[in-house]
Amino acid sequence: MFFDIRRGGECAVLVQIAIDGGSNEPDLSEFIELVRSAGGDPAVVVRGSRRSPTAKFFVGKGKLDEIASEVERVEADLVVFNHILSPSQERNLEAHLQCRVIARTGLILDIFAQRARTHEGKLQVELAQLKHISTRLIRGWTHLERQKGGIGLRGPGETQLETDRRLLRARVSTIESRLDKVRQQRTQNRRARQRAEVPLVSLVGYTNAGKSTLFNTWSESAVYTADQLFATLDPTLARVDIDGLGGVIIADTVGFIADLPHTLVEAFRATLEETLNASLLIHVIDVAADDRDFLKKEVEAVLDEIGAGDIPQLIVFNKIDLLEREPRVTRDGEGRPDTVSISAKTGAGLEQLKHAIGERLAGRFFSGCVELTPAQAKLRAALYDMGAVKTEDWLEAGGSALTIYLPESDWMRLRQQYSFYAKGGDDAPDGHRIC
Repeated sequence: MFFDIRRGGECAVLVQIAIDGGSNEPDLSEFIELVRSAGGDPAVVVRGSRRSPTAKFFVGKGKLDEIASEVERVEADLVVFNHILSPSQERNLEAHLQCRVIARTGLILDIFAQRARTHEGKLQVELAQLKHISTRLIRGWTHLERQKGGIGLRGPGETQLETDRRLLRARVSTIESRLDKVRQQRTQNRRARQRAEVPLVSLVGYTNAGKSTLFNTWSESAVYTADQLFATLDPTLARVDIDGLGGVIIADTVGFIADLPHTLVEAFRATLEETLNASLLIHVIDVAADDRDFLKKEVEAVLDEIGAGDIPQLIVFNKIDLLEREPRVTRDGEGRPDTVSISAKTGAGLEQLKHAIGERLAGRFFSGCVELTPAQAKLRAALYDMGAVKTEDWLEAGGSALTIYLPESDWMRLRQQYSFYAKGGDDAPDGHRIC
């Protein structure tokens, strides 16, 4: 559709202004990577500072002349602001600079348009684009602001702008209706999982933190991964086995970013519902990032915005291979795992992460060996059904010795149901004992 504004390989002048003394200056390296991810070629970065933006151009007259000079020098096709611009500011800047101007929101929307692969993802991106462009239509139709005229067209009529706005409203309504059907289908699938008592674990985190690499390593999937922002856009689900819990659904979701456009949050609400209904959030953090504390806060802010701030989280520090660190698990005051250090790329620490997820979903675990007699076939079958049996050795008397790993709550229930004793021995009922 005409909403895809990228032609590819465009020479771009980047503009970043520190507002209010630079206390809230965005990350310049991330901005440059965003432009590259959209297919742009950053030629030069214009930086400056202001106490507050101007109403007409966002920047002052001197900085505007500097930008115009750089545009002419590098023959730029595009000027990108790492800020949110009003429609009037974009129009004024384009008129003065004589080239296309987009803001951070438009840049992110363009990246999303390139990465959408599924029908649902494309609908969500188009919805966000339509809502964004609806406030900017006038700049494309300034030459058609008069009402239509001529033979057969006289009368009240509509201006071309009104016609486009009406068509946009109709298209937005159609897309929202289709996304409602997607949402209903997701709800049905979610209810089926809940009936089957299958926990949902959702991977969340800043873009390019390594969520998809972790997802692929776990599930042996082939989700697209790359060292770039927003490599993953469409949500992906996979079933993985966790010791003592059996099957667990892992959801790979779109990465978050600072100043995530509100239109995107609204458009992707159907996708983000996988996060809202998760039993546990795996918050993946790039431990090698210098500003990881800031990125963590940005992700938590988005989680609060979509209503997922109260869902239990397990912090995962990824990419320890870049710092040559060893995997480790830390615990909170109640003894529960709260952080796990891993490398999704090399696989280091993934077993510790699985055990930590199991503990968070089912509490403490019991690991040990149990000797059973042939008469206890039902107990043996129950342990296998739970996925609790790690190894089994047959004994001379016909019984078996099972190495088991399962939640303590299930272990206590089985002990009571089958008359287990904490200090087993040869005199235990029916001859079974804990070895």
